[in-house]
Amino acid sequence: MRPRAAFEGYNEASDADLIAEHQIWASVSLHAKNEAFNCTNADVFKSKHLWKVLGEQFGVECAEFEEGVILQEMMKNKGPVWDEIVKENKLYPTKLEEVGGWWLADTVFNLKETVLTSMNKSKEHGFLGFRNSTT
Repeated sequence: MRPRAAFEGYNEASDADLIAEHQIWASVSLHAKNEAFNCTNADVFKSKHLWKVLGEQFGVECAEFEEGVILQEMMKNKGPVWDEIVKENKLYPTKLEEVGGWWLADTVFNLKETVLTSMNKSKEHGFLGFRNSTT
């Protein structure tokens, strides 16, 4: 069941390139030795706003909030659809299971309250990287 709080509450994302950049920094920085860090894009957004931005970027209509959606079930038989998208757009050949962690998305989208992390420790130790989650 998808709670409305996850749709209307604040969220954050972690760009793969930023995570890689952060890992490289942490592996060579003397200030990062034996430390644990969070790594997010360092901005926050509401899912209800992000979906509209993504819809505009990809030229698709954004659906309204729907209670009870389980992505892991919804995406179960969508492999052929993904294969066609890969073919039409000349993407690197992948299987849908390789690019979508639906169980993780279901976990995140089912949180009953906002959970945010801080990049302050990284900033205090010299890592100033960030990404805009909506671009």
